[in-house]
Amino acid sequence: LTNLPGLLEENVPKHHRSTTIRNSEDEMFTSVVVVVLIPAGYSNGFRGQVASAGLLDLLDEGVPGVGTYEDFNTIDWVREKSKDRDRHREINRQKKQSDLALLLSLIDAFSGWLLMLLIGLLSGALAGGIDIAAHWLTDLKEGFCMKGFWFTHEHCCWKSNETTFQRRNKCPQWKSWAELMVGVPEGASAYVVNYLMYVSWALIFSYLAVILVRAFAPYACGSGIPEIKTILSGFIIRGYLGKWTLLIKTITLVLAVSSGLSLGKEGPLVHVACCCGNILCHLFTKYRKNEAKRREVLSAASAVGVSVAFGAPIGGVLFSLEEVSYYFPLKTLWRSFFAALVAAFTLRSINPFGNSRLVLFYVEFHTPWHFLELFPFVLLGIFGGLWGALFIRANIAWCRRRKTTRLGHYPVLEVVVVALATAVLAFPNEYTRMSSSELISELFNDCSLLDSSKLCDYISPGKGGERAANFSMTTNGLADRAAGPGVYTALWQLVLALVFKMFITVVTFGMKVPSGLFIPSMAVGAIAGRLLGIGMEQLAYYHHEWPMFKGWCSLGAKCITPGLYAMLGAAACLGGVTRMTVSLVVIMFELTGGLEYIVPLMAATMTSKWVADALGREGIYEAHIRLNGYPFLEPKEEFEQKTLAMDVMRPRRNDPPLSVLTQDGMTVEEVEGMISDTSYSGFPVVVSHQSQRLVGFVLRRDLVISIDNARCCQDGIVGASRVLFTEHTPSHPYQGGPPPLSLRPILDLSPLAITDHTPMEITVDIFRKLGLRQCLVTQNGCLLGIITKKDILKHMAQMANRDPDSILFN
Repeated sequence: LTNLPGLLEENVPKHHRSTTIRNSEDEMFTSVVVVVLIPAGYSNGFRGQVASAGLLDLLDEGVPGVGTYEDFNTIDWVREKSKDRDRHREINRQKKQSDLALLLSLIDAFSGWLLMLLIGLLSGALAGGIDIAAHWLTDLKEGFCMKGFWFTHEHCCWKSNETTFQRRNKCPQWKSWAELMVGVPEGASAYVVNYLMYVSWALIFSYLAVILVRAFAPYACGSGIPEIKTILSGFIIRGYLGKWTLLIKTITLVLAVSSGLSLGKEGPLVHVACCCGNILCHLFTKYRKNEAKRREVLSAASAVGVSVAFGAPIGGVLFSLEEVSYYFPLKTLWRSFFAALVAAFTLRSINPFGNSRLVLFYVEFHTPWHFLELFPFVLLGIFGGLWGALFIRANIAWCRRRKTTRLGHYPVLEVVVVALATAVLAFPNEYTRMSSSELISELFNDCSLLDSSKLCDYISPGKGGERAANFSMTTNGLADRAAGPGVYTALWQLVLALVFKMFITVVTFGMKVPSGLFIPSMAVGAIAGRLLGIGMEQLAYYHHEWPMFKGWCSLGAKCITPGLYAMLGAAACLGGVTRMTVSLVVIMFELTGGLEYIVPLMAATMTSKWVADALGREGIYEAHIRLNGYPFLEPKEEFEQKTLAMDVMRPRRNDPPLSVLTQDGMTVEEVEGMISDTSYSGFPVVVSHQSQRLVGFVLRRDLVISIDNARCCQDGIVGASRVLFTEHTPSHPYQGGPPPLSLRPILDLSPLAITDHTPMEITVDIFRKLGLRQCLVTQNGCLLGIITKKDILKHMAQMANRDPDSILFN
């Protein structure tokens, strides 16, 4: 090093000399004339090697774009975690040197909790606004408040002095559209006017929703949970969690729910919360620049979405852990819990329903259940499993038809037609006319003396002879009573509503509007459960002397709670569709506030899952992931075939040879030619074409950005410049030609490699647990081929007798 400046002065032309820099020991030296490009935070042990070799270290001033990913690509989890560890080491090193660095390290440690606080606040506020707006627009289809157009029907009649208990929903301040237009509240003409206005508002709301989605944010359609599961597994879909998607999804979700379509807002609220999390991540550098850290935030945000959707913070955390998250460390569990708590508190402060509850269908049951009731509870579980499997098959078949036929070319027309059919068929039946949340609330309700619903129209005391004489109030509420005419009318209306909901939900889910599946599935189950509950109640009332009722259900006692059956049916159907278990039980428990109903919930939910799994292993979200061709390795799916890595790797027999780079034998022009001739996401680097001994792996994006940057910013880099991936530069780098370009810093020196005889079940586990993009296959240290995640998915599809080309996301 002492003689190096003089040697360079004599042998190196003046325009090729580099500037003098200092190493970590402040010793002066001059670097060899080699262009070196090192992305910030990418190299682990390479910093010392570069400094000792005298190469220009750009670790702190990385080339913009290097280390990032293109759209529709999978992140490298190993590299992202390595970058985060490097960042932590640097922070720990610097905080020992100054108080300012110590303060910055504390701020960095606190930034994750601050981000969770902001996500909870923003998501809770948006959820409250969505609930209020959807409730108002839903009531707008039926009438108008003269006291103020912004009041819902319930709020309009709250302070009215003319409201009676029997007609609590009638007040002079609230006018139906028939009263406003023809001046009569009842009669044939009033019914026709109200019918037409209901259908007209439904068409307007649905048309606005699909037009806004189509024009401004195509990613705002659907539930969003299948895509979020894919994103959390490492896939990148740019714009799916962006600002425009958040804005349009929030607006169109209100419109879609208010239109009366058979969909819910709970699933899309998870998408909304994840959009909030992704946008707020840009305020913090460590989350903005690290895709793996950002996915930890998105896991917490999905918990927030369920927390504000159901008012169930603990259930939201478990939902994120069980259903959507791919990587869920303990730290994310704590932060998810905190964010869900903040979101629930924010929503509770807004009080969107005016009842101090977070959801419209919060209920409390007081009657204990009996052991013999487990049989009808299991029946509800069987129904939920059958309905879930049937719905998944029917919905996937319809969505596949939509994708492969001309039906998919007219999304606006499809939405309008389905909205028209829904409104026309729903209005005559009061149980389909009301919103799904109100329907579930009605079905969950435990009848009392104050209820005026037809479902609570039982024969009152004094009209039933001997039975009425034995009627009494119990400590658990009203005793079982004989069903009156209102109950029987409600029963056949509920049967029609059940058939209608089962059919129309199949067609609705997957259209180009925000559409959740939680509420429609719960509505189907709640109807079936209420029907069974009323049947059990009347059976116990008229035949209380039967052996199955003896000892626990006597005349004049409160034996059966139909609302409990509705709740269990809702849980069973939702579990059959989504295959959730633990999180579903906790969510339903938080909705009811009763510990004593956990066992019935567990029985119904597990029975539903067993029956549904017997008919098909996939839940609705996994089925839509496969339908759309997303590169998602399902952690719950087992690989049972006895195949080897050599059976799956590329190149196959009769395929062209693998495209590789050599460590020192190619020019910039040759590398650029290989990039333009292929579409691969990366290239293995070998010693030479003859030896094929593996050196490392380089990503296509990093290669393109590094070469473009060198051509732009460095003198002498031309097409004839040699590309070097070697650790040591040649002693005579020029030999009369242009200076070489060293790209070793962007080379992954430790790519994960397996042998050609590695069983595929082990390979699949490696891909799942490490989140790999690709894995190299070697034989005696020489490169033999490559396996990508897409290759594994195609192989698994082929082994399951499915079309392997369906794993091609477009």
